[in-house]
Amino acid sequence: MRVLALACLPLIVGGFAFPALAQDGAPANAQGDVAVTIYNNGQSLVQDDRQLSVAAGRNRIEFPDVSARIRPETVTLSGPGIGIVEQNFDFDLLTPDKLMDKAVGQSITLVRTNPATGAERTERAKVLAANGGIVLQIGERIEVLRDDGLPVRAVFDRLPPNLRARPTLSVTVDAASAGTVPARLSYLTPNLGWTADYVALFDAAKGAMDIQGWVTLTNSTGTTFSNARTLLVAGNPGGGGGFRQMSGAMDSAGTESNDRERLGDYYLYPLAQRTTIANAQQKQVSFLDVKGAPAKSTYEYANRWLGSSNDPVSTASVLRFSTSRQGGLGDQLPAGTIRVYMRDARGDPQFIGENSIGHTPMGSAMSLRTGDAFDVKVQPTVVSRTRKGDSRWVTKMKYTVSNARPAPVTVQLAQDGLYGDVRISDESLKGERISADRVEWQVPVPANGKVDVTVTFDSRY
Repeated sequence: MRVLALACLPLIVGGFAFPALAQDGAPANAQGDVAVTIYNNGQSLVQDDRQLSVAAGRNRIEFPDVSARIRPETVTLSGPGIGIVEQNFDFDLLTPDKLMDKAVGQSITLVRTNPATGAERTERAKVLAANGGIVLQIGERIEVLRDDGLPVRAVFDRLPPNLRARPTLSVTVDAASAGTVPARLSYLTPNLGWTADYVALFDAAKGAMDIQGWVTLTNSTGTTFSNARTLLVAGNPGGGGGFRQMSGAMDSAGTESNDRERLGDYYLYPLAQRTTIANAQQKQVSFLDVKGAPAKSTYEYANRWLGSSNDPVSTASVLRFSTSRQGGLGDQLPAGTIRVYMRDARGDPQFIGENSIGHTPMGSAMSLRTGDAFDVKVQPTVVSRTRKGDSRWVTKMKYTVSNARPAPVTVQLAQDGLYGDVRISDESLKGERISADRVEWQVPVPANGKVDVTVTFDSRY
């Protein structure tokens, strides 16, 4: 195969200086003072301040170490006395495969080593093809270079002008005068993003939780951004792709605000220190650390329509908390995943579940489903359903709530799907109408016991 063939051809380039390669003594990264603004939708704004040495008139300036995924149409270059005439983005990066592709029709030098004596023999060869294998013309013979284990390497006379060792943007500018000009290169790039992750340690006995918020930065742009000022934007600017369905519920939207910086309709989270965001790296930075926020665990079950279940169904384990200033987390929460832990009898934190939340304003009431209860169940049963007319039915329901725990619990029982004119004519436990199509009952269940809740629904359509 082609890759195997090239694997035995170490690249040697002699007698040629490639402009995009760092010269002796030059820094490994050509970026200047870099600022990166990262959005939730996978787009990022890079602003790179560099010092340009220009002559009066037209200059061709190269900017190595831009993102390999740069959107060239978004590039702007600003500086006193300079204007852009033309720009090109060279993203054909230097690899052994690409180098051999570009050498088709050209001559190279083959260096063969005798494995027994170590003696080297060189000969010139013309590259005829590099498609699925390397075909060479050496003198009057045609030879296919194969991965047969014999030591051989190819020496190229020069590098093709359009192959770059690093992603490089070249810009032709018109300079008013010669000298060193401070300039800012700005562009948008995908593949540099961030997500929020939360770790919550819940203490049921105290009715409180500690929560740590982490920002996870992911860089797959092909370029490292060194010592960058980093600003995170919570929100989804237009043009950034689809929406993600969240599972954590916001029971009521908050109406509080604080002094966190905003940009239009988005909240900003600047990192306190400069950071290097390396290519092909995930980096985590803390942005939230709250101790002892009030929280409680509840058991909840919702029957989706006036129907029966053949078997008891587990209730949901739900963690409820607030993002309010008083008695809550006291901050806006960017969309992300909350992972919940509890301490076992030995005092060790153990994972009990996770769920996702959307962008959450401060002051919101939150309910986070962490899993299904093992030993608290509900079985809904249709006791009777009687037709009272062409568009009227009376349905008697029984909900059997069981608790196999050694302590009493309270289950939030809900009946959904009450569409149309549905009235409750009788109930064994007083419920609360939450909305036109939902009623809830708070059902106390003794330890190792059962409770039946009966409700009669009078439905008119």
